[in-house]
Amino acid sequence: MTARQPVPDLLAPNLDVLFCGINPGLYSAAVGHNFARPGNRFWRALFESGFTPRRFAPAEERQLLDLGLGITNLVTRATAAAAELAPAELRAGARGLERKVRRYRPRVTAMVGVTAYRIAFDRPAARLGPQTERLAGSVLWVLPNPSGLNAHHQPADLARRFRALRRATLTGA
Repeated sequence: MTARQPVPDLLAPNLDVLFCGINPGLYSAAVGHNFARPGNRFWRALFESGFTPRRFAPAEERQLLDLGLGITNLVTRATAAAAELAPAELRAGARGLERKVRRYRPRVTAMVGVTAYRIAFDRPAARLGPQTERLAGSVLWVLPNPSGLNAHHQPADLARRFRALRRATLTGA
């Protein structure tokens, strides 16, 4: 496996939700799929929250587009852990994300990782859930990082928080 392969964005115009990860892990970069490490809980949270009709495998990620869902990353550089990213990389990623959101116009942009969001957008007091500001017209929502390295949020909590986002999108977020 090589960690040099970019993990492609999963984008289309007018998505219901664009999930924005922090950056690809080394395993995701090696296989070329988002949230691909077996211990990552993203796919389980999507299913258990009702976003997907079944638990998708990372290699099936393109099917999310048919459900109005997309995936991008704040930073494209793969690392073993998001903590390896410099604050300047996260802030540059925020500017890049804003350009993508402006171009593709998702209804909701869901940042997956509160600490990265706080640094990238200079919002040190930000909390999980909907944010007061918008990003290029898109509703901003912050979810916990689903990485298996994030012990602060267990699978049931992740599903609950993803479910709250799903309910908000169904009611017009």
